[in-house]
Amino acid sequence: MNTVDSDGVTPRVQTEHHLGRRRWLLAVAALPLFTVAMAYQVSRNPALEAPRSIDLTELAAVAEGPSTVAPQPGPESIELTVRRNDTLDGLFRAAGLDLATLAQLRQRPEVRKALDNLRPGDVITLTWFEGTLLSLTRPISATSTLAITRNGADYAVNYIENPLEHQVVGHRARISTSLFDAGQSAGISAPVILSLANDMFGWDIDFALEIRQGDEFGVLYEQNYQDGQYLSDGRVLAAEFVNAGKRHRAVWFESADGQVRGYFSPDGHGMRKAFLRAPVDFTRISSRFNPQRLHPISGRVRAHKGIDYAAPTGTPIRAAGGGKVEFAGRKGGYGNCVVLNHGNGITTLYGHMSRIAKTAQRGGRVSQGEVIGYVGTTGASTGPHLHYEYRVRGVHKNPAMVTMPRTELPTQYRAEFEQQAGVALARLAVVARPLSDAPTYASN
Repeated sequence: MNTVDSDGVTPRVQTEHHLGRRRWLLAVAALPLFTVAMAYQVSRNPALEAPRSIDLTELAAVAEGPSTVAPQPGPESIELTVRRNDTLDGLFRAAGLDLATLAQLRQRPEVRKALDNLRPGDVITLTWFEGTLLSLTRPISATSTLAITRNGADYAVNYIENPLEHQVVGHRARISTSLFDAGQSAGISAPVILSLANDMFGWDIDFALEIRQGDEFGVLYEQNYQDGQYLSDGRVLAAEFVNAGKRHRAVWFESADGQVRGYFSPDGHGMRKAFLRAPVDFTRISSRFNPQRLHPISGRVRAHKGIDYAAPTGTPIRAAGGGKVEFAGRKGGYGNCVVLNHGNGITTLYGHMSRIAKTAQRGGRVSQGEVIGYVGTTGASTGPHLHYEYRVRGVHKNPAMVTMPRTELPTQYRAEFEQQAGVALARLAVVARPLSDAPTYASN
């Protein structure tokens, strides 16, 4: 039986109470020794880290768990890619921005055109806060970016320029199968090859009928870089094409006053003629000019008074020369047809179009190379192609054989041209030398 002392505590409980108190006192007394021991161990073993001191506020944070305070909202940013028929008003509205801000920016003449000239694929970056526009950036050209930033109650407008750098390169190739195969094998891009055919030699060489195995060409052109990164191939500066043993050469010339620009032969004749040899990028010639042709539909001998250029439906058809639209509409077996009057008794006809371009309005004028329609198979046609005719005072002529009149370099620019042409042709001779087994060619 347990007895109780005067404090009302049994001796056993009292004993345990005193023992517990002793243990606590011993533990407190041992703390300095434990700390010294730990310091000694750390000093002997640097890999051991001394205990990190813990702030009471940290303990409180751990005890309370994650903070329940909501983060404060900040500015939002989005990149918008312009699609067809998009407007800036619609983009602002979709982002929840105040249209009054857009109206305010449009009041500045230097900004309005850059803002409103949207093209599919353009990227516009918007940053805003609580419906207020903070910044807008958009590229307006390959070398310039419009940057609008909020500045107090107004906006600061800057145009950030990032100019292109140019490198001049040259290549040479020999044709074994096709012009494109030869060019691409030599590292020449498709745009450069097309420039040779369309802008430089297309009036003198029929690239559909006259290209031969062994023909050779060299080209000197610019490559565009930005911030050290290649972007694209640029203008062709000089080129030569050897066709059937005859050498054709051309150089780019732009006068200092900007009044004359284009491709010229070394003796100053303009490479661009009054008419294109072929008014469409075609895959093959399906029917040539032939007064005794057997008609594929009627089976009768019937003169074919033009050239048929086979091409996929929808391929653009271009005006062979500048002139007035004499006819645009449906015309019997020609189907959808356009007739252009070029003056001096010369007219050209374009038949079997899938549709006529809006630029080809009867009575209006078109420029050489302007799109007037698209390849189709309307009228008396067995497949998609362009039927092209060339007439002089009503008489049909073979478009492939017509002599094209040349343009001449104005006399006052002769010295300037000769200086530029000499430099370009010298560089072409260095970087695009004739191939080792090339024969000697006669020049044009």
